[in-house]
Amino acid sequence: MTAHFSSRRRLLAAASLAVLGGLAPALVRAQPDLSRPLGPTIADAGSAFYRFERWLLPSEDGQRRYRITLGIPRKAPPAAGHPAIVLLDGNAALAAIDEPQLQLLDAATPPLIVAIGYDTDLRFDVTARAFDYTPPIPAGQVDDELARGRRGGGADGMLALIEQQILPRVRDMAPVDSSRLALWGHSYGGLFVLHTLFSRSQLFADYIAASPSLWWGRGVILQEEQRFRAQPPVTGRRLWLMAGDSERRERPAAAGARQPPAGRLELPPQALPDLAARLRGVPGMTVDLRIFAGMSHGPMLPASLQPALRIAAGLAP
Repeated sequence: MTAHFSSRRRLLAAASLAVLGGLAPALVRAQPDLSRPLGPTIADAGSAFYRFERWLLPSEDGQRRYRITLGIPRKAPPAAGHPAIVLLDGNAALAAIDEPQLQLLDAATPPLIVAIGYDTDLRFDVTARAFDYTPPIPAGQVDDELARGRRGGGADGMLALIEQQILPRVRDMAPVDSSRLALWGHSYGGLFVLHTLFSRSQLFADYIAASPSLWWGRGVILQEEQRFRAQPPVTGRRLWLMAGDSERRERPAAAGARQPPAGRLELPPQALPDLAARLRGVPGMTVDLRIFAGMSHGPMLPASLQPALRIAAGLAP
């Protein structure tokens, strides 16, 4: 029986590598298209390994409506309940998940997949996420999202929605292991992940921030980081930082280049590794930094989602 299980694992791993090998060139070349229609996702097509439930949820101020999709493993839960991973930009995240990925999760301890998207036919709602995923704006500082026709600074409201409405409903629908909760986000979503760690670190065990927008709001997240490091030690928290080595968002402008958009703090290429190094000094925290070869900002969304799901399932990323 052990030999059969090992053989199955080898076959699954080989299949996964084949899928990744076929997708990698497309991922490296692809550019993000924020106007791209969503189309059918794995939640619509169905899975042999997961069943999906979906509901709509209005924001407290009535300005946004969320589409929550819960993926529940068909495999029986452990005695402590399922691990769970909350995915921001849930529409785009679901579009990046396929059946071979879910099959690999099923071979381990498949997590509940909580995809928080917006009630739109697009993969992204750029106006809504600009508000929901960005930290509170310091007193006296201008909201630079206004220059883009949007508002920022609503992350605490989003946190309250997750903690007080979404996770309780998930727990009503499936048993959850509260010690194995993970949060994943990309870009502005990665910024939200860091804000959650720095302000409400008790909510999750694993914080997975892909290509976080450290520059946003003139680097307000770095101010939050300083306060976080001055607080009492955090225990049992894991931070996973991921970025592509072809990203340019945090590189200083060359001499004579145009000025960066308002609100963008120009940070050196080492900003993310330096952040990881500082946080490794926080007692009780584990910090993992992964740089993806050849990846630019947009393709980091699907590229980071695969290891995030594996982390939630208790597999090596």
